Amino acid sequence: MEEIKKRVRKFRDDRDWSQFHTPGNLAKAISIEAGELLEHFLWNNNYDKEAVGEELADVMVYCLHMADSLGVNIEDIIEKKMDKNEKKYPVEKARGTSKKYTEL
Repeated sequence: MEEIKKRVRKFRDDRDWSQFHTPGNLAKAISIEAGELLEHFLWNNNYDKEAVGEELADVMVYCLHMADSLGVNIEDIIEKKMDKNEKKYPVEKARGTSKKYTEL
């Protein structure tokens, strides 16, 4: 993951784009790219795996930029979130159901 983060950061810095990577702009970019990802699934279950992968990569790259912009460690925040989710969705209550944690 560190090598990917370095490559993403270098790509941005080589182009002097960090000036545009405010949290607000990055949140918008993530949302736009997520919409483009979602578009591949609109009205059908057939999708181009390569095209979906490209859109997913776009979302992930912007998420890495957001974490960098906010000065947060992506691994740490994911670990914390997973700890929280494991408490909210214990296996014995959540297995095989799509109910929200408040309904378990």
